[in-house]
Amino acid sequence: MKTAIIGGGIGGLMSALLLSRQGVDVTVYEKESHLGGRLTFVERDGFRVDQGPTIVLLPDMFQKLLEEAGISRDRYELIPCDPLYSLEFPDGLVFTKYPDHDCHLTEMKRVFPGEMDGFLRFLKEGNERFEIGKESFLEESFVNPLDFWKPVNLKKLLKLKPHQSISNLMSRYFQDDRLQAIYALQALYIGGNPFKAPAMYSLVSFAEHQFGIHYLRGGYASLVPLLEEELRSRNVPIHLNCEVTDIPRQGKRVTGVSTKDGLRSYDSIIFNGDFPGIDPLIKRNRTREYAPSSGCVLLYFGLNKVFEEVNVHHYVMGESFPAHMRDVFDKKKIPDDPAIYTFHPSKIDDSLAPEGKGVLYALVPVPSDTDIDWKNEKEWINGLIDRLERRAFPGLREAIEWMEVRTPQDAEQFGLHKGGSFGVAPTLFQSGVFRPQVKPYRIDNLYAVGASIHPGGGIPLVMQGAKLASDQLLHDQKDPAIKGGNVHV
Repeated sequence: MKTAIIGGGIGGLMSALLLSRQGVDVTVYEKESHLGGRLTFVERDGFRVDQGPTIVLLPDMFQKLLEEAGISRDRYELIPCDPLYSLEFPDGLVFTKYPDHDCHLTEMKRVFPGEMDGFLRFLKEGNERFEIGKESFLEESFVNPLDFWKPVNLKKLLKLKPHQSISNLMSRYFQDDRLQAIYALQALYIGGNPFKAPAMYSLVSFAEHQFGIHYLRGGYASLVPLLEEELRSRNVPIHLNCEVTDIPRQGKRVTGVSTKDGLRSYDSIIFNGDFPGIDPLIKRNRTREYAPSSGCVLLYFGLNKVFEEVNVHHYVMGESFPAHMRDVFDKKKIPDDPAIYTFHPSKIDDSLAPEGKGVLYALVPVPSDTDIDWKNEKEWINGLIDRLERRAFPGLREAIEWMEVRTPQDAEQFGLHKGGSFGVAPTLFQSGVFRPQVKPYRIDNLYAVGASIHPGGGIPLVMQGAKLASDQLLHDQKDPAIKGGNVHV
């Protein structure tokens, strides 16, 4: 059986590894000059900083999936972050999250006295919800939507409180508005609005405490050469600078891929581009419009020093987190006073820059799907640097050797849906059975993986999606009479 994988992002690479290990003849097509998709580096003058994902969540899932793909744990190193991160507010309040629960409770008592009982309830109920969500949703696909609507599944779904927003759920545990924001902002990791995304996504903030936050030594993107090396050792063909321009169809089957080198026939195809981009390739009129996730303005710095006093992960919060979210998701305007996330891995990894120097990454959630011309917003971007220097990185401007900026315009040009950085938005009706599935259409041999595909965004979940897609393809191969496809898309 010959399978073409369109896109060499983490979903495509994991699909190729999982399938090739089962004897499937796979070929990878990547339109860029390198593999990895958003999991890549910004590199310059001996500096290297992750361009996209920075936080390793769900380490057990991450490692088990890599092992299933043939990557043993001794080939990479995960470093637990302790503290997890700090959040600094304009009034001078600084709150630090710790992986050790006793240390964290001590910090809660110091900064937010009276909130400890709520935190313990958050952990207890979060553990119950996580077990339900992992078994019933993260590890299951809904190629047949009827599987989702079984009474037993609906009963479990209600325990995940999909009718509530994450923010509303957090207000049940915490009284202080700042603490509510601290435990709701994780929806932004997958481009969601904490004030509207379903409460099931509160599992992200729970996972931080239950499983910790980890750093992949060498940078998250250092995983890509490892996966590529394994694929090449198996003689898997990888075509770089080779964009797929057409996927011919005959009836309910796709027959191959067209590239600059011509048409090649395949028995099945896995699409790893941002999902809404599949329709033009298969000559299908889009029957559903997807709301994009939030966009990002990303600042990458090469520094002549390491800021030892700042945690690897740090948040510089604005005066009003709700106002920032309204600007991003409702008003679709440049936020006046945004929260800024920073990533300074050089504090624990000296391999990312020349000796004595460091790298810094800053991210600001901004609107997607707008006509904002980010090239004309240099003054606003300079204001971000001023705030970082004033609030968290004293002497930052003098330390900068170089800087690069990426915006939603760059993301859209790269191929991300309407400039959203995290696939389609994690809204209620774009989650679970309502999200594009690993077998997205009633086309017998077409599959999909990626952040826009169930179970969703974040590297471990995209890897899990690759497993679901691979399992479905192998299952269909054994029983070619099986039909399917998500009727909702």
